[in-house]
Amino acid sequence: MRLLIADDHGLVRDALSSHIERQAPGAIVVGAASVDEAVALLRQEKLIDLLILDLRMPGMNGLDGLQRVRTEFPALKVALMSGLARPDEIRGAFARGAVGFLPKTLSATELLSAIQTMLSGERFIPADLNTADTADGASFTRREREVLDYLLQGRSNKEIARSLELEEVTVKLHVRGICRKLGAKNRTQAVMRAVEMGIAS
Repeated sequence: MRLLIADDHGLVRDALSSHIERQAPGAIVVGAASVDEAVALLRQEKLIDLLILDLRMPGMNGLDGLQRVRTEFPALKVALMSGLARPDEIRGAFARGAVGFLPKTLSATELLSAIQTMLSGERFIPADLNTADTADGASFTRREREVLDYLLQGRSNKEIARSLELEEVTVKLHVRGICRKLGAKNRTQAVMRAVEMGIAS
């Protein structure tokens, strides 16, 4: 696992690097202090698996820095990191191809879990940021999307569990997560919200 962390605060880069290397022995973490420096490193380092960009960093100019990186390195997985982000910024980041949003308040274990989620091909956004304002379909895990698709077909938890070869209690947890992300009180409301927001397949 080779990561590039771009943050203009050296202490933040060092702390994140230490957290990751301690939690995942063998991981290689490279640091950059600006978007320009990150781009220069990416041109040299062809094997970076994930770039983590600080949202409030020189050269970002809102989401312009993310767009610049995505344009030059379209195959690279890029996540944003910030202590604070508005819902429109998170939506904009996903619209520009980001694979996740990482709050700086994540613990070392949570950070590594988030990184592994993104490296596996899924998008990551913390549960407490999954409000109706940010739900656009990008924040659901692959399994949640499968469960949501069955909900849209009117299937019961037992039927969904049988179809996906899961325990019924696991399906209930996924349904609860879907409701939380859509700001819905129950499965019926979740289906209605999904249709209204264009998330439905």
